[in-house]
Amino acid sequence: MTAVAVASAPAVLREYALLADGERGILVGPHGDFAWMCFPRWHSDAVFCALIGGASSYSVTPIGRHVWGGYYEQGTLIWRSRWATEDAVVECREALALPADAGHAIVLRRLVVCAGSARVLVRLQPGAGFDAHPMQRLRREDGIWRASLGATRMRWSGAADAGRSRRRNTLPALELELELAEGEHRDLVLELSGEALGEVPDADAAWRATEAGWRRIVPQLEHLAASRDAQHAYAVMRGLTSASGGMVAAATTSLPERAREGRNYDYRYVWIRDQCYAGQAVARAGPHELLADAVRFVRDRLLEDGAKLKPAYTVCAEDIPDERALKLPGYPGGSDQVGNHVNRQFQLDIFGESLLLFAAAATHDLVDADCWRAVELATAAIEERRREPDAGVWELHNAEWTHSRLACAAGLRAISRHVEGDERAARWLALADVLTADASARAVHPDGRWRRSPEDARIDAALLMAAIRGAVPADDPRTLATLRAVERDLTEDGYCYRFRHDERPLGDAEGAFLLCGYLLSLAHAQQGDEVAAVRWFERTRASCGPAGLFSEEYDVAQRQLRGNLPQAFVHALLLECAAAVAAGTPAQT
Repeated sequence: MTAVAVASAPAVLREYALLADGERGILVGPHGDFAWMCFPRWHSDAVFCALIGGASSYSVTPIGRHVWGGYYEQGTLIWRSRWATEDAVVECREALALPADAGHAIVLRRLVVCAGSARVLVRLQPGAGFDAHPMQRLRREDGIWRASLGATRMRWSGAADAGRSRRRNTLPALELELELAEGEHRDLVLELSGEALGEVPDADAAWRATEAGWRRIVPQLEHLAASRDAQHAYAVMRGLTSASGGMVAAATTSLPERAREGRNYDYRYVWIRDQCYAGQAVARAGPHELLADAVRFVRDRLLEDGAKLKPAYTVCAEDIPDERALKLPGYPGGSDQVGNHVNRQFQLDIFGESLLLFAAAATHDLVDADCWRAVELATAAIEERRREPDAGVWELHNAEWTHSRLACAAGLRAISRHVEGDERAARWLALADVLTADASARAVHPDGRWRRSPEDARIDAALLMAAIRGAVPADDPRTLATLRAVERDLTEDGYCYRFRHDERPLGDAEGAFLLCGYLLSLAHAQQGDEVAAVRWFERTRASCGPAGLFSEEYDVAQRQLRGNLPQAFVHALLLECAAAVAAGTPAQT
């Protein structure tokens, strides 16, 4: 198989790494292939989409037999692909340059031969608009390649000796075969812009600025358990967070949760719930920048939309488009879908999660007058809409989901602690009591645990959050019964599932839900059972690939990641668990 064929073949998800600068991201495969990148923003059309069956990619691949490895430079999303060939050890250091510019992406790649001499094939084959706009007006001027990709301008420096590919029936490409001796390096700098390009960046200066940027925006977090992974989780979330403060749920679209079952979604948007989870997790670790980002984005959405707050937005605070299919094969087992049907849903719990976020921020004095206006709007929305069926945390059919009501009760109780003695506290606590009493009267199973809804008697791992977030006390009999039921009915081989879909074994219906494994860790930490908390924390965080990235689901039997990558809220809960385990005390009582 040729180096081109190897680089274009899809890999299992655990073998991809993420480069990100907050405005967009790149998935890097094990053969040095950039299989996914959207430009200019997360939700824009892709310029590299080989991940879902397109032709466009950008690869740096050793020629001949080789084995792959790689690692992140600590506290950054600077990735080093590393290959051992028969004659050499070669690395490719790669990053999206910082500081980020929403309209101008700078992609840095530095090839370095660590030992021996190496032959490497470099192939650049972009296609904007999911391959609709290949390179046009391609020209080389002063050793620098320039082209247009529809409305996007492209410039590629460091590859003066590249030539046009002669391969037929595919997008235009540039190819370069390099021979490098030990100690030699080659810088490749790719730029994409919606405007006229200015001066050509100096590679050394761009690398220094990027290194300094990551040092500035990612804290050390040495006081947390598994501090290296906790810091990496923070870096991933920071990489997914735009200058607007919005953090996308994942970098990708259409990666299947279950092969050939139509469960393929576009997660390149900002979910209010996920943003709140991230902010609460960061608050446990300290008053770091991502907490203020989360507060700002959620606050502004509430001020604009009030009781009509949408479950998700683009990072530009725009509405999410309707779902549509592309004319691409999709990732094997998946499809080629963009847009998301969540744009038509009502989710009650996001108002409670917003209050929990603001309460967490208030502990660090990060709540301003506009935040308190947003708090009033969220509490008013709960009062107005609490009887409406909603799609719930798992975005299913509309029902009176118990988790949604208890999430609102938790948020009301949490924010009321910051206005003690004020009439608002009494009002909000009274509303929380109403929500909890209604759930107690209608949604408690005969065995004493919470049930999913008054009409659905099943157990659901999301119900662990009622006590974790403070809707009810940690020692409430319903809390203890729910924890026992989740462990008894929804766990297998050390992993936790959301709920039982039907009579099939858990793993036959869907993958283990990594968020739920971390919820079990938090639940046991709250109970003071440090051994169980650490056990669930360690088992769940071991499900990542070599790059330390997590997707939403995990196929326990095949030990493979499933769904879009990386899933931000899983990294958020890893960070929160790292803080809870390090504290060794209950998360909330």
